[in-house]
Amino acid sequence: MIQALRQVARGFALLGAAVALATGILAVVSIIGRAVWHRPIPGDVELTQFGIALAISLGLPWCQLRKANIIVDFFTQRLSPRRLQWLDGIGALLLSAMCALLAWRSAVGAVAVHQAFETSMILSLPMWWVYASLAPGLALAALVALVQALAHFAGRPLDAAAQEAA
Repeated sequence: MIQALRQVARGFALLGAAVALATGILAVVSIIGRAVWHRPIPGDVELTQFGIALAISLGLPWCQLRKANIIVDFFTQRLSPRRLQWLDGIGALLLSAMCALLAWRSAVGAVAVHQAFETSMILSLPMWWVYASLAPGLALAALVALVQALAHFAGRPLDAAAQEAA
């Protein structure tokens, strides 16, 4: 299961990187168009906002799986490894709850803006696409954090369990 979770998270991260790259290229082309021909890409700001939001949500599961979040350990440096493990478990559980809440609200928001026929201001793109596209990354981040929390509480951090499964 952990290997499958790792593969899906990696796939999401690679897709997120591709979206971020495409968004960057879009921004460069628009800036050049604005500077040289006085013609930017219409809706470039909207597309940049949508693209970067999607890229971030797709990268969150991989970031959490790799423990690449910022850790402030000033107050916990002298704690025992077991207490640190419990604190990591609590942190992962809280992150799981937050990401699950965000995924749920993104999905609910997608339905609401779809029913309201809300569109973006310049390109008139359906806004529900944006909300709906955020939910899978957030849901996967919630699942990764939950699995990590359970592993910490069981006394087997995910790294050790992943090595055994490999």
